[in-house]
Amino acid sequence: MTIVVTTPTGNVGAHVTRLLVQAGVRPRVLLRDPARLPGGLRPLVDAVPIDLAEPGALLRGTEGATALYLVVPPTGADDPVAAAAALGEEAARAVREHGIGRTVFQSSVGAELRGGAGDIDGLARVEQALDATGAPVLHLRCGYFTTNLLMDVDALCDGGVLTTPFPLDRPMPWVDPRDVAEVAAARVLAGGWTGRQVQAVHGPADLTWTEVAAVVGAAVGREVRAEHVAADDLRGMLLGAGLTPRQADAVVGMSQGLAGGFVPEQPRTALTTTPGTLAGWAHAHLRPLLAG
Repeated sequence: MTIVVTTPTGNVGAHVTRLLVQAGVRPRVLLRDPARLPGGLRPLVDAVPIDLAEPGALLRGTEGATALYLVVPPTGADDPVAAAAALGEEAARAVREHGIGRTVFQSSVGAELRGGAGDIDGLARVEQALDATGAPVLHLRCGYFTTNLLMDVDALCDGGVLTTPFPLDRPMPWVDPRDVAEVAAARVLAGGWTGRQVQAVHGPADLTWTEVAAVVGAAVGREVRAEHVAADDLRGMLLGAGLTPRQADAVVGMSQGLAGGFVPEQPRTALTTTPGTLAGWAHAHLRPLLAG
């Protein structure tokens, strides 16, 4: 059995890789720089230096694979949706040509919209490309990652502020990437499932940004407040930070597409609910960064 893991040093992929190793599997991991792998892990995996943004790279890296854990990594492409779609087509070609028996794809809530959700539209294109192969595929529709809050560390240090383009009073599923990894590893290891499947990973609770600020504040021991930023202001901030207009539109479009009346296609059930709380994650990962 050859399981191929993309983004093995990412927020989810790093945990997937370690879980597979602990399960007795020697995965093949695809990444640009194998030196980024933890030293103790390197002898336990087959590391292949590959840049997934290069045409044909994923096809080469999956030769002989029996299973694939697929993530669309950030590439810096001017049009991230088109770049994701291109990777999806290559993944579909790899599934067909190599006869990959099962693929677990890390998607997102909102991909079911199939359009109008900015960056997430690229994940929708990947889903569609994999679906067209007719091979077994599982789309993990993940909630909002707790690790996204790491981008707010400076603002939290300076003024205790979390800024967001999402409505402050709208509940969203928040999930610890470690929980996503546990589901992904379990499903990529499991044999016997067929067809197209979709499974959400919603974390333990839906939280508004106002509630998130309160949870984070309690975990880090300081007052934290959430502030809404308008779409035009966010776009200006992103352009000022060096993003191209298409890149900025992809980020803004994601928040706009998931605002309003959007409800995830997969309801919160025992299957989609995972245990890792925002409070626990914030205490472990944000509190040390804000200490002092």
